[in-house]
Amino acid sequence: MIKAINVRLYPTEEQTILMYKHIGCMRFVYNWALAKQIDNYKLNGKKLSVTELGKELTILKNTEGYEWLYEVSNATLKESIRDLNKAYKNFFNGSGFPKFKTFG
Repeated sequence: MIKAINVRLYPTEEQTILMYKHIGCMRFVYNWALAKQIDNYKLNGKKLSVTELGKELTILKNTEGYEWLYEVSNATLKESIRDLNKAYKNFFNGSGFPKFKTFG
């Protein structure tokens, strides 16, 4: 028998802001990495690995104007890249092409 438990969280205002920052940064990195993959495929005919995208992400974080990416955990950002990699694997196994994420 499978049992489900519903849990309701009541975060403080500070925790709510931090959760939205994580979600927004994840969406940004996913979309950024997808655009990188599309551009790289047009130029070179192959996709970038998770490691290569991780290195590019580090460069992006050190670029002027993207310092706000340091406000969230790096693990969160790397998970977005892994999510995109999984979406690409699903695409090559017959699923639809990965889509850009939107807020909402």
